[in-house]
Amino acid sequence: MNTVSARPSVGVHVVTGATAGLGLETAARLAEQGLHVVIAGRGSERLAAARASILERCPGASLDVIAVDLASLDSVRAAAAQLRERYTSIEVLVNNAGVMYTPLERTAEGFELQFGVNCLGHFEWTKLLMPLLLADDGARVVNVSSHAHRANGIDLADPNWERRPYDKFVAYAAAKTANILFTVGLEQRFAGRGVHAFAVHPGTVNTSLGRYMSRDDMRHLKRLVASRAGVESGATPPPIVYASVRDGARTSVWAATTADLLDRGGLYLADCAVVQAAAHATDPIAADALWAMSEQLCGPWGAQ
Repeated sequence: MNTVSARPSVGVHVVTGATAGLGLETAARLAEQGLHVVIAGRGSERLAAARASILERCPGASLDVIAVDLASLDSVRAAAAQLRERYTSIEVLVNNAGVMYTPLERTAEGFELQFGVNCLGHFEWTKLLMPLLLADDGARVVNVSSHAHRANGIDLADPNWERRPYDKFVAYAAAKTANILFTVGLEQRFAGRGVHAFAVHPGTVNTSLGRYMSRDDMRHLKRLVASRAGVESGATPPPIVYASVRDGARTSVWAATTADLLDRGGLYLADCAVVQAAAHATDPIAADALWAMSEQLCGPWGAQ
């Protein structure tokens, strides 16, 4: 489905998971700045509704849509091929789509769902779109991560939970760590060719991303947050403070557009500022190991 509402006269900005929540808000905010935005997501009806929503908010917005399911590498490859046919360059790629705290489920290729969607799907997506990013002058890749990465690193010996009892909270933290390590790996490989990468913490936002969570899960999450905040065992956990969707999208939009980050990259961002990620998420050796493993699972990156 190709429904370009105007021929792009400005750089192309692609946002995954842009049919709802943070992704939709990010796409809308970029469109409001007069940028050409490609809404990438699942389902023709959801894509059409997202496009209509942005046009209602921003009449005359320059928009395109592309159907992609990050839980299927075949879908990722087909969608990327369509974008390569439509465009000669991409200025910004916002890898926003994700799933959170899911039960043990697997992608079409058999990857654990959180790792497969949040990480490997975007690895393949970015790989296939890198020629278009390299064709732009100063392109950016924005990977949406989370402060949840601080809880756990990624077990590269068993990333798909084939030999361990599954823990959806640990799996999510590992996937968010992988998002930052991927950012480090991208910066190592492509900064010298003008493409810079950033990882973003949007804040704790109450969106459909939390649809898999039960009341028990919420209580467990509060205990985890309290533990990281140093609250004593047995004390009442503090309430989780949610940011609005609009506030949650601010840092992704800032990462995509601000001149403050010109010629910089490999950074972790929150509240529209550079912050320090956990050491296990920024280790260049771990980043190389994750990259090599991702190539084994998805196929080699190849010459771009």
